[in-house]
Amino acid sequence: MAVYSMTGYAIAAVASTAPEGSTAPASASVTVEARSVNGRFLDLGFRMPDELRGLEPVLRDKLTAAFRRGKIEMRIATAREGESAVPQPTSEQLNRLAHLQGSITGWLPDARTLSVNEILQWCRTGAGNERLDGPALEAAVRCIEGLREARAREGARLATVLLERVARLRELAAQARPLVPQVVHRQQARFLERWNEALAAAPGGQTLPAEALHERAMAEAVAFAIRIDVAEELARLASHLDEIERLLKAGGELGKRLEFLIQELQREANTFGSKSAAVELTAIAVEMKVAVEQMREQVQNIE
Repeated sequence: MAVYSMTGYAIAAVASTAPEGSTAPASASVTVEARSVNGRFLDLGFRMPDELRGLEPVLRDKLTAAFRRGKIEMRIATAREGESAVPQPTSEQLNRLAHLQGSITGWLPDARTLSVNEILQWCRTGAGNERLDGPALEAAVRCIEGLREARAREGARLATVLLERVARLRELAAQARPLVPQVVHRQQARFLERWNEALAAAPGGQTLPAEALHERAMAEAVAFAIRIDVAEELARLASHLDEIERLLKAGGELGKRLEFLIQELQREANTFGSKSAAVELTAIAVEMKVAVEQMREQVQNIE
């Protein structure tokens, strides 16, 4: 299953030919345009002519079935060829107008008669626009499919970027792993050295037995080593990276799960940095934080 981005754009147009003998324009076309950006939930907006407003519930259902998250705006525009040409009224239309005008003047003798311009305008628009519902719906379906494909293409690019960042974090963890025992041992030795210096400088420090002092020093050194040991953080980091990689390969709707895992990655990187007791590990922690932040920005666009 593909990974879908919430960013995409699509456009589709469908032409409709007027039936023979119709007084409607010679042909008409409907253009549907859809734009999508990231959002926490599915937010739909429509801009369309009033003549097609009845299609909104159907279009909303189709968009809801195709997408789960993102702010999507759909615009529908119509264009008719020959609208500027002089319409050719049919005898049926003229007879209907004459009958209506006769009925109105019979009840309202003071009502003025229709002008030629008013008659032509009625003949231009009187046929209705229901025939554009079908082309509009067809164009909308094509546009939705095109938007889904565009979001899939963008999602594939995002997945590639995220997998690159996952690989980079694995490299940084591999660089840090062999340094951890060395750093712990070095800091532990430094702690014992300072402990002994403090005991030598403290008055009355030799009143306790040497064996008791040594045991206390070793216990404190072990506790200090545990506080600066980042092996646990590296293990959890690797576990989160495995899960992110699995989700990206499986695809589907995984944006919210990835957001949670990125938060966990950020927490592990921050803890790793705060516990780093050597310049080498601190530099690695900074690079980890940068990589995680880059992942967070990309994950915000995934459905």
